[in-house]
Amino acid sequence: MYALRCDAVNQAIWDALPDEPRQRLALALADACADPLGTTQPYGEDDGIMRTLVTGDILVVIYLGHQTTTLHVYGIEYLG
Repeated sequence: MYALRCDAVNQAIWDALPDEPRQRLALALADACADPLGTTQPYGEDDGIMRTLVTGDILVVIYLGHQTTTLHVYGIEYLG
């Protein structure tokens, strides 16, 4: 299980989402913490570190710290 890390800027974006997308994002990130490579897609070249998580109208760029078992949210885009 990976620990989730989210800076203040991305946390503010997450908090500002409407209820339904915010809840969907929370569940998707929980799934990604449990299985980061199985629930995400490569971000550009597949290096197993920079990944994207797509859930409906939300795109999240994440960094996987495999040695520290942390999942860092680098950016959240809401398309809704």
